[in-house]
Amino acid sequence: MYMMKKCALLSVFLYTLLSAHAQDPAGAQSLRDKVLDDIQKNFTIKTKSFDSTVSQLDQRMSALDKSINESKDVRDKADKLVLRVQAVEEKQKAIEQNELNIFQANYQSAMVNLISMEREIKPLVLFNSTKAFFNSLSETGNPMNYEGYTKWYNAYAAFVKEKKAESPVLNVTSNLLNFASGFAKGVPVTGPITSALFSSMTTYIDNIGKKEKALKTQSEEMLTLTMKISQFNFDNGQIENEWEAITTELQDLQKKYDKSLKENLGIIKVSQADFDNNFSRQNDAERRYQYLTRVRDEAARFVANEKKNNPKEWRQAAYVQMNDVQSLKQRFGQVTFRISQNLLKYKELFDKYRTDPQLGSRIKDLEIKMKDLQESFDKTFDPLEYINSANRMYKV
Repeated sequence: MYMMKKCALLSVFLYTLLSAHAQDPAGAQSLRDKVLDDIQKNFTIKTKSFDSTVSQLDQRMSALDKSINESKDVRDKADKLVLRVQAVEEKQKAIEQNELNIFQANYQSAMVNLISMEREIKPLVLFNSTKAFFNSLSETGNPMNYEGYTKWYNAYAAFVKEKKAESPVLNVTSNLLNFASGFAKGVPVTGPITSALFSSMTTYIDNIGKKEKALKTQSEEMLTLTMKISQFNFDNGQIENEWEAITTELQDLQKKYDKSLKENLGIIKVSQADFDNNFSRQNDAERRYQYLTRVRDEAARFVANEKKNNPKEWRQAAYVQMNDVQSLKQRFGQVTFRISQNLLKYKELFDKYRTDPQLGSRIKDLEIKMKDLQESFDKTFDPLEYINSANRMYKV
Protein backbone atom coordinates (compact mmCIF):
# COMPACT_ATOMS: atom_id res chain seq x y z
CA MET A 1 0.00 0.00 0.00
CA TYR A 2 2.82 2.38 0.91
CA MET A 3 4.53 1.73 -2.40
CA MET A 4 1.31 2.30 -4.33
CA LYS A 5 0.59 5.61 -2.57
CA LYS A 6 4.11 6.89 -3.19
CA CYS A 7 3.99 5.96 -6.86
CA ALA A 8 0.66 7.77 -7.17
CA LEU A 9 2.25 10.89 -5.67
CA LEU A 10 5.23 10.63 -8.00
CA SER A 11 3.02 10.31 -11.06
CA VAL A 12 1.08 13.43 -10.04
CA PHE A 13 4.40 15.21 -9.53
CA LEU A 14 5.58 14.49 -13.07
CA TYR A 15 2.14 15.29 -14.45
CA THR A 16 2.71 18.74 -13.00
CA LEU A 17 5.97 19.19 -14.85
CA LEU A 18 4.96 17.83 -18.22
CA SER A 19 1.38 19.04 -18.27
CA ALA A 20 1.61 22.40 -19.97
CA HIS A 21 3.71 21.11 -22.80
CA ALA A 22 1.43 18.13 -23.27
CA GLN A 23 -1.33 20.61 -24.07
CA ASP A 24 0.84 22.87 -26.20
CA PRO A 25 4.14 21.02 -26.88
CA ALA A 26 6.11 23.70 -28.69
CA GLY A 27 3.68 26.59 -28.76
CA ALA A 28 4.47 28.09 -25.37
CA GLN A 29 8.20 28.22 -26.00
CA SER A 30 7.95 29.40 -29.62
CA LEU A 31 5.51 32.14 -28.61
CA ARG A 32 7.85 33.32 -25.86
CA ASP A 33 10.81 33.24 -28.26
CA LYS A 34 8.86 35.22 -30.85
CA VAL A 35 8.12 38.03 -28.42
CA LEU A 36 11.67 37.97 -27.06
CA ASP A 37 12.89 38.22 -30.65
CA ASP A 38 10.67 41.27 -31.13
CA ILE A 39 12.24 42.84 -28.03
CA GLN A 40 15.73 42.05 -29.32
CA LYS A 41 15.04 43.54 -32.76
CA ASN A 42 13.66 46.74 -31.24
CA PHE A 43 16.63 46.96 -28.87
CA THR A 44 19.09 46.38 -31.72
CA ILE A 45 17.56 49.23 -33.74
CA LYS A 46 17.83 51.57 -30.75
CA THR A 47 21.39 50.43 -30.04
CA LYS A 48 22.50 51.10 -33.62
CA SER A 49 20.92 54.54 -33.43
CA PHE A 50 22.72 55.19 -30.14
CA ASP A 51 26.06 54.04 -31.55
CA SER A 52 25.60 56.23 -34.59
CA THR A 53 24.64 59.26 -32.48
CA VAL A 54 27.61 58.83 -30.12
CA SER A 55 29.99 58.35 -33.03
CA GLN A 56 28.78 61.54 -34.70
CA LEU A 57 29.00 63.48 -31.45
CA ASP A 58 32.51 62.18 -30.77
CA GLN A 59 33.57 63.25 -34.24
CA ARG A 60 31.98 66.65 -33.72
CA MET A 61 33.75 67.10 -30.37
CA SER A 62 37.08 66.06 -31.87
CA ALA A 63 36.66 68.55 -34.67
CA LEU A 64 35.70 71.28 -32.20
CA ASP A 65 38.69 70.44 -29.99
CA LYS A 66 41.00 70.71 -32.96
CA SER A 67 39.40 73.97 -34.09
CA ILE A 68 39.55 75.45 -30.57
CA ASN A 69 43.26 74.58 -30.27
CA GLU A 70 44.04 76.11 -33.64
CA SER A 71 41.87 79.22 -33.28
CA LYS A 72 43.48 82.43 -32.07
CA ASP A 73 40.24 84.37 -31.88
CA VAL A 74 38.87 84.55 -28.33
CA ARG A 75 35.24 84.99 -29.41
CA ASP A 76 35.54 82.10 -31.89
CA LYS A 77 37.00 79.87 -29.17
CA ALA A 78 34.17 80.81 -26.80
CA ASP A 79 31.50 80.03 -29.40
CA LYS A 80 33.07 76.66 -30.16
CA LEU A 81 33.38 75.86 -26.47
CA VAL A 82 29.63 76.45 -26.17
CA LEU A 83 29.07 74.06 -29.10
CA ARG A 84 31.31 71.48 -27.46
CA VAL A 85 29.42 71.72 -24.16
CA GLN A 86 26.19 71.21 -26.11
CA ALA A 87 27.69 68.14 -27.79
CA VAL A 88 28.74 66.75 -24.39
CA GLU A 89 25.23 67.31 -23.06
CA GLU A 90 23.72 65.60 -26.12
CA LYS A 91 26.04 62.65 -25.62
CA GLN A 92 25.09 62.40 -21.95
CA LYS A 93 21.41 62.43 -22.89
CA ALA A 94 22.06 59.70 -25.46
CA ILE A 95 23.87 57.61 -22.82
CA GLU A 96 21.01 58.07 -20.37
CA GLN A 97 18.49 57.16 -23.07
CA ASN A 98 20.53 54.06 -23.91
CA GLU A 99 20.55 53.05 -20.25
CA LEU A 100 16.76 53.45 -20.24
CA ASN A 101 16.53 51.33 -23.41
CA ILE A 102 18.58 48.58 -21.73
CA PHE A 103 16.43 48.57 -18.59
CA GLN A 104 13.25 48.59 -20.65
CA ALA A 105 14.42 45.65 -22.77
CA ASN A 106 15.55 43.74 -19.69
CA TYR A 107 12.34 44.27 -17.76
CA GLN A 108 10.33 43.38 -20.86
CA SER A 109 12.33 40.17 -21.09
CA ALA A 110 11.72 39.47 -17.41
CA MET A 111 7.95 39.92 -17.79
CA VAL A 112 7.71 37.76 -20.91
CA ASN A 113 9.80 35.00 -19.35
CA LEU A 114 7.84 35.18 -16.09
CA ILE A 115 4.45 34.95 -17.77
CA SER A 116 5.62 32.17 -20.07
CA MET A 117 6.75 30.11 -17.07
CA GLU A 118 3.12 29.91 -15.97
CA ARG A 119 2.50 27.15 -18.50
CA GLU A 120 5.68 25.33 -17.57
CA ILE A 121 4.97 25.05 -13.85
CA LYS A 122 1.19 25.02 -13.52
CA PRO A 123 -0.46 21.57 -13.86
CA LEU A 124 -3.14 21.47 -16.56
CA VAL A 125 -3.45 17.94 -18.01
CA LEU A 126 -2.18 14.41 -17.28
CA PHE A 127 0.54 12.65 -19.17
CA ASN A 128 -0.34 9.11 -20.26
CA SER A 129 3.27 7.94 -20.41
CA THR A 130 3.84 9.07 -16.82
CA LYS A 131 0.73 7.33 -15.58
CA ALA A 132 1.58 4.09 -17.39
CA PHE A 133 5.12 3.99 -16.02
CA PHE A 134 4.28 4.60 -12.37
CA ASN A 135 1.33 2.22 -12.47
CA SER A 136 3.65 -0.51 -13.75
CA LEU A 137 6.29 0.40 -11.18
CA SER A 138 3.71 0.03 -8.41
CA GLU A 139 2.52 -3.29 -9.80
CA THR A 140 6.08 -4.61 -10.00
CA GLY A 141 6.58 -3.84 -6.31
CA ASN A 142 3.45 -5.74 -5.24
CA PRO A 143 3.93 -9.53 -5.00
CA MET A 144 0.16 -10.05 -5.22
CA ASN A 145 0.45 -9.28 -8.94
CA TYR A 146 2.65 -12.34 -9.57
CA GLU A 147 1.19 -15.64 -10.68
CA GLY A 148 0.18 -17.96 -7.85
CA TYR A 149 1.18 -15.56 -5.08
CA THR A 150 -2.30 -14.56 -3.84
CA LYS A 151 -3.43 -18.15 -3.36
CA TRP A 152 -0.19 -19.07 -1.63
CA TYR A 153 -0.29 -15.96 0.56
CA ASN A 154 -3.83 -16.71 1.71
CA ALA A 155 -2.74 -20.22 2.78
CA TYR A 156 0.23 -18.74 4.63
CA ALA A 157 -1.99 -16.12 6.35
CA ALA A 158 -4.43 -18.83 7.42
CA PHE A 159 -1.53 -20.78 8.91
CA VAL A 160 -0.38 -17.73 10.88
CA LYS A 161 -3.89 -17.18 12.24
CA GLU A 162 -4.28 -20.82 13.21
CA LYS A 163 -0.87 -21.28 14.86
CA LYS A 164 -0.31 -17.84 16.40
CA ALA A 165 -0.92 -19.12 19.93
CA GLU A 166 1.89 -21.66 19.52
CA SER A 167 4.66 -19.26 18.51
CA PRO A 168 5.69 -15.75 19.59
CA VAL A 169 6.89 -15.01 16.04
CA LEU A 170 3.57 -16.06 14.52
CA ASN A 171 1.66 -14.12 17.17
CA VAL A 172 3.66 -10.97 16.41
CA THR A 173 3.17 -11.49 12.69
CA SER A 174 -0.57 -11.95 13.13
CA ASN A 175 -0.78 -8.70 15.07
CA LEU A 176 1.24 -6.89 12.42
CA LEU A 177 -0.90 -8.30 9.63
CA ASN A 178 -4.02 -7.08 11.41
CA PHE A 179 -2.35 -3.70 12.09
CA ALA A 180 -1.47 -3.22 8.43
CA SER A 181 -4.79 -4.59 7.17
CA GLY A 182 -5.72 -4.66 3.52
CA PHE A 183 -2.73 -6.71 2.35
CA ALA A 184 -4.84 -8.12 -0.44
CA LYS A 185 -3.98 -4.82 -2.15
CA GLY A 186 -0.29 -5.01 -1.38
CA VAL A 187 1.96 -7.02 0.91
CA PRO A 188 4.16 -4.83 3.18
CA VAL A 189 7.52 -5.94 1.83
CA THR A 190 9.46 -2.90 3.03
CA GLY A 191 10.21 -1.56 6.50
CA PRO A 192 10.43 -3.17 9.95
CA ILE A 193 7.47 -5.50 9.29
CA THR A 194 9.50 -7.53 6.80
CA SER A 195 11.66 -9.15 9.51
CA ALA A 196 8.66 -10.78 11.20
CA LEU A 197 7.07 -11.49 7.82
CA PHE A 198 10.09 -13.40 6.49
CA SER A 199 10.56 -15.25 9.76
CA SER A 200 6.94 -16.41 9.88
CA MET A 201 7.04 -17.40 6.19
CA THR A 202 10.07 -19.54 6.96
CA THR A 203 8.17 -21.14 9.86
CA TYR A 204 5.25 -21.86 7.50
CA ILE A 205 7.59 -23.58 5.04
CA ASP A 206 9.23 -25.63 7.82
CA ASN A 207 5.77 -26.88 8.87
CA ILE A 208 4.83 -28.13 5.42
CA GLY A 209 4.70 -31.92 5.44
CA LYS A 210 7.32 -33.99 3.64
CA LYS A 211 4.69 -35.38 1.29
CA GLU A 212 3.74 -31.89 0.07
CA LYS A 213 6.87 -31.40 -2.00
CA ALA A 214 5.15 -29.27 -4.64
CA LEU A 215 3.77 -26.89 -2.01
CA LYS A 216 7.13 -26.66 -0.30
CA THR A 217 8.89 -25.89 -3.58
CA GLN A 218 6.29 -23.29 -4.44
CA SER A 219 6.53 -21.77 -0.96
CA GLU A 220 10.30 -21.44 -1.23
CA GLU A 221 9.81 -19.71 -4.59
CA MET A 222 7.21 -17.36 -3.11
CA LEU A 223 9.48 -16.52 -0.16
CA THR A 224 12.33 -15.85 -2.57
CA LEU A 225 10.02 -13.64 -4.66
CA THR A 226 8.89 -11.75 -1.57
CA MET A 227 12.49 -11.06 -0.57
CA LYS A 228 13.47 -9.97 -4.08
CA ILE A 229 10.54 -7.58 -4.26
CA SER A 230 11.44 -6.27 -0.82
CA GLN A 231 14.94 -5.49 -2.10
CA PHE A 232 13.49 -4.00 -5.31
CA ASN A 233 11.24 -1.69 -3.30
CA PHE A 234 14.16 -0.72 -1.07
CA ASP A 235 16.29 0.15 -4.10
CA ASN A 236 13.40 2.02 -5.68
CA GLY A 237 12.88 3.85 -2.39
CA GLN A 238 16.29 5.47 -2.77
CA ILE A 239 15.08 7.02 -6.02
CA GLU A 240 11.75 7.99 -4.46
CA ASN A 241 13.50 9.89 -1.67
CA GLU A 242 14.98 12.20 -4.28
CA TRP A 243 11.53 12.64 -5.86
CA GLU A 244 10.21 13.82 -2.52
CA ALA A 245 13.01 16.38 -2.24
CA ILE A 246 12.37 17.53 -5.81
CA THR A 247 8.64 17.78 -5.15
CA THR A 248 9.28 19.97 -2.10
CA GLU A 249 11.54 22.20 -4.20
CA LEU A 250 8.94 22.46 -6.95
CA GLN A 251 6.21 23.36 -4.48
CA ASP A 252 8.39 26.12 -3.01
CA LEU A 253 9.18 27.30 -6.53
CA GLN A 254 5.45 27.44 -7.33
CA LYS A 255 4.83 29.66 -4.29
CA LYS A 256 7.64 32.02 -5.23
CA TYR A 257 6.44 32.09 -8.82
CA ASP A 258 2.88 32.98 -7.77
CA LYS A 259 4.24 35.77 -5.56
CA SER A 260 6.47 37.14 -8.32
CA LEU A 261 3.68 36.99 -10.90
CA LYS A 262 1.28 38.82 -8.58
CA GLU A 263 3.86 41.54 -7.83
CA ASN A 264 4.77 42.12 -11.47
CA LEU A 265 1.21 42.14 -12.73
CA GLY A 266 0.52 44.74 -10.05
CA ILE A 267 3.52 46.80 -11.15
CA ILE A 268 2.26 47.08 -14.73
CA LYS A 269 -1.34 47.47 -13.49
CA VAL A 270 -2.71 44.24 -14.99
CA SER A 271 -5.32 42.34 -12.97
CA GLN A 272 -5.12 38.61 -12.27
CA ALA A 273 -8.50 38.15 -13.96
CA ASP A 274 -7.23 39.92 -17.08
CA PHE A 275 -4.16 37.68 -17.12
CA ASP A 276 -6.19 34.50 -16.61
CA ASN A 277 -8.73 35.33 -19.30
CA ASN A 278 -6.33 36.62 -21.93
CA PHE A 279 -3.32 34.38 -21.42
CA SER A 280 -3.54 31.61 -18.84
CA ARG A 281 -6.80 30.15 -20.14
CA GLN A 282 -6.42 31.46 -23.67
CA ASN A 283 -5.65 28.77 -26.29
CA ASP A 284 -5.51 31.00 -29.36
CA ALA A 285 -1.79 31.52 -30.09
CA GLU A 286 -2.28 34.82 -31.89
CA ARG A 287 -4.25 36.28 -28.97
CA ARG A 288 -1.62 35.14 -26.51
CA TYR A 289 1.03 36.73 -28.71
CA GLN A 290 -0.90 40.00 -28.74
CA TYR A 291 -1.28 39.79 -24.97
CA LEU A 292 2.45 39.24 -24.43
CA THR A 293 3.13 42.19 -26.74
CA ARG A 294 0.77 44.33 -24.66
CA VAL A 295 2.48 43.22 -21.44
CA ARG A 296 5.84 43.99 -23.00
CA ASP A 297 4.70 47.53 -23.85
CA GLU A 298 3.33 48.05 -20.33
CA ALA A 299 6.65 46.90 -18.87
CA ALA A 300 8.56 49.42 -21.01
CA ARG A 301 6.10 52.16 -20.02
CA PHE A 302 6.56 51.37 -16.33
CA VAL A 303 10.35 51.75 -16.56
CA ALA A 304 10.02 55.04 -18.45
CA ASN A 305 7.56 56.39 -15.87
CA GLU A 306 9.85 55.35 -13.02
CA LYS A 307 12.73 57.27 -14.60
CA LYS A 308 10.50 60.32 -15.02
CA ASN A 309 8.90 60.23 -11.57
CA ASN A 310 11.77 58.85 -9.51
CA PRO A 311 14.97 59.99 -11.28
CA LYS A 312 17.34 59.06 -8.46
CA GLU A 313 16.20 55.48 -7.80
CA TRP A 314 14.25 54.59 -10.96
CA ARG A 315 16.33 51.48 -11.66
CA GLN A 316 15.60 49.80 -8.31
CA ALA A 317 12.05 48.49 -8.81
CA ALA A 318 12.73 46.85 -12.17
CA TYR A 319 16.16 45.60 -11.07
CA VAL A 320 14.74 43.70 -8.07
CA GLN A 321 12.05 42.05 -10.17
CA MET A 322 14.52 41.15 -12.92
CA ASN A 323 16.73 39.37 -10.40
CA ASP A 324 13.77 37.48 -8.95
CA VAL A 325 12.62 36.28 -12.38
CA GLN A 326 16.11 35.20 -13.37
CA SER A 327 16.43 33.31 -10.09
CA LEU A 328 13.11 31.54 -10.74
CA LYS A 329 14.21 30.46 -14.21
CA GLN A 330 17.56 29.21 -12.92
CA ARG A 331 15.90 27.27 -10.10
CA PHE A 332 13.37 25.72 -12.46
CA GLY A 333 16.20 24.69 -14.77
CA GLN A 334 18.02 23.15 -11.81
CA VAL A 335 14.88 21.25 -10.75
CA THR A 336 14.37 19.85 -14.24
CA PHE A 337 18.06 18.85 -14.29
CA ARG A 338 17.59 16.95 -11.02
CA ILE A 339 14.58 15.23 -12.55
CA SER A 340 16.54 14.17 -15.63
CA GLN A 341 19.30 12.77 -13.40
CA ASN A 342 16.80 10.92 -11.22
CA LEU A 343 15.10 9.38 -14.24
CA LEU A 344 18.48 7.95 -15.27
CA LYS A 345 18.70 6.11 -11.95
CA TYR A 346 15.88 3.82 -13.07
CA LYS A 347 18.20 2.38 -15.70
CA GLU A 348 20.60 1.25 -12.97
CA LEU A 349 17.65 -0.21 -11.03
CA PHE A 350 16.35 -2.12 -14.04
CA ASP A 351 19.83 -3.37 -14.99
CA LYS A 352 19.99 -5.06 -11.59
CA TYR A 353 16.77 -7.05 -12.02
CA ARG A 354 16.39 -7.44 -15.81
CA THR A 355 17.72 -11.01 -15.97
CA ASP A 356 15.94 -12.23 -12.83
CA PRO A 357 13.66 -15.21 -13.70
CA GLN A 358 10.83 -13.93 -11.49
CA LEU A 359 10.98 -10.13 -12.01
CA GLY A 360 12.65 -9.98 -15.42
CA SER A 361 9.55 -9.87 -17.64
CA ARG A 362 8.03 -7.02 -15.62
CA ILE A 363 11.31 -5.11 -15.66
CA LYS A 364 11.42 -5.32 -19.46
CA ASP A 365 7.89 -3.91 -19.60
CA LEU A 366 8.96 -1.14 -17.24
CA GLU A 367 11.92 -0.30 -19.47
CA ILE A 368 9.59 0.22 -22.44
CA LYS A 369 7.35 2.56 -20.44
CA MET A 370 10.41 4.29 -18.99
CA LYS A 371 11.65 4.97 -22.51
CA ASP A 372 8.32 6.63 -23.37
CA LEU A 373 8.51 8.75 -20.21
CA GLN A 374 12.13 9.71 -20.86
CA GLU A 375 11.36 10.71 -24.43
CA SER A 376 8.39 12.78 -23.26
CA PHE A 377 10.58 14.57 -20.75
CA ASP A 378 13.43 15.13 -23.22
CA LYS A 379 11.05 16.60 -25.81
CA THR A 380 9.58 18.89 -23.18
CA PHE A 381 12.68 20.10 -21.34
CA ASP A 382 16.31 20.81 -21.98
CA PRO A 383 17.46 21.63 -18.42
CA LEU A 384 20.94 22.88 -19.31
CA GLU A 385 19.64 25.11 -22.09
CA TYR A 386 16.99 26.41 -19.69
CA ILE A 387 19.67 27.34 -17.15
CA ASN A 388 21.91 28.86 -19.84
CA SER A 389 19.05 30.92 -21.29
CA ALA A 390 18.32 32.24 -17.79
CA ASN A 391 21.94 33.33 -17.46
CA ARG A 392 21.77 35.08 -20.86
CA MET A 393 18.35 36.66 -20.58
CA TYR A 394 19.48 40.26 -19.92
CA LYS A 395 21.44 42.85 -21.85
CA VAL A 396 24.55 44.12 -20.14
